[in-house]
Amino acid sequence: MRDNDASETSRREAPTRRDYVKYGGSVVGGGLLAGCTGGSGDESTSESATASESTESTEENTSYEVCISPVGCVEFDSVPDRVLTYSINYVDMAVAFGYGEAINAMPTERLYTGYYDQLPDVEFDPSTRMTSSYDNKELIYDVDPDLILLDPTWFSIYNEYYDFDEDDVEEIEENVASYFGNRFSRSHNNRVDQSVENYEFYTAWELYNKVAQVFRETEKQQALKRVRDDLVSLVEANLPPEDERPTVALVAMNDWGVFSPYKIDNEGYGVSHYRPLGVRDVFAESDRTYESDAGTYDLEAMLEIDPDVLIHNFGTGGFDERYQSMLELKDDPVGSELSAVQNDRLYGGGDSMQGPIYNIFQIEMAAKQIYPEQFGAFPTYNDDGTYDIPEDEQLFDRQRVADIINGDI
Repeated sequence: MRDNDASETSRREAPTRRDYVKYGGSVVGGGLLAGCTGGSGDESTSESATASESTESTEENTSYEVCISPVGCVEFDSVPDRVLTYSINYVDMAVAFGYGEAINAMPTERLYTGYYDQLPDVEFDPSTRMTSSYDNKELIYDVDPDLILLDPTWFSIYNEYYDFDEDDVEEIEENVASYFGNRFSRSHNNRVDQSVENYEFYTAWELYNKVAQVFRETEKQQALKRVRDDLVSLVEANLPPEDERPTVALVAMNDWGVFSPYKIDNEGYGVSHYRPLGVRDVFAESDRTYESDAGTYDLEAMLEIDPDVLIHNFGTGGFDERYQSMLELKDDPVGSELSAVQNDRLYGGGDSMQGPIYNIFQIEMAAKQIYPEQFGAFPTYNDDGTYDIPEDEQLFDRQRVADIINGDI
């Protein structure tokens, strides 16, 4: 965690949003961060690679290895150019590091491309990829990938859902490609401790660094993290006093009027875009959380808590049916009594399966949704799910992010 002195230094020295807009990209390049490089405390990490030093190319030997828990170390003869994944955060990592074209199969129905639409000369079309599913062995053979970006322990931890086991994983690794991934750092799921020994949890940017090593693009990862750190510094410096901040509930409404709560202060990277915001989380002391499967809240219980802001997880783009259903609270006799409903503070939040690009955009999104007076209001989505923020209200430089992705580091 960041100590108080470092936090106060950050607040005194970081520029306001107006300063940032005025000076544009030069602010990003100048390095705003005071104190630890991790910004909010949960993302501080050394940029030194845990992979072998052989990740630096030489004329004599271009092979290299990258290590990740729980998979171990994977050796590469060259950078993978045919990749299969089941998680959109790995797609986002590949796009961020300039290897979007390497993704051949992915869960196309869930990838939100509205962030990419805001980045000049950055394109990714999920409709041109094959649609992957977790236990489709035939698809894996058809794609014939160089790498499968997936945590293979997924199948042992959730074995009741899949006709795919450790023997199948071994078969694929022997005949097709290695697995590489870490899934459960997202929420620190308690099933992991029961199923996998010595499972290591990573912050979002530690995980991004692992995948950046696979694509041999750690400089891009580090440059994007500097953009993220500068954004966090900017946000932290302009937060209102704690007693003036609204209370926030982050939920998923899987059934009408039944809310599954997410704790914003949990250690998983799935909520890492909220933690820098110093949020007053209404579920902070709750023993009912989505991660622990320990219970839900009905409308009456939610009314007792009565958060000022209600955010639906996975609501990006406004298309999620659960988020759309939550908007109907205004027509419900009990739901309409919620302060968040009466004050028009219902939002579709970012996706917890986030890579570097998602993470940066979603920090800006959350800041605007929770603190519109400080950072400008988050806009209404367009019909196609995109959104437009005026340039003078943007909290980071889109061109700078695009330049990094395209190799101008």
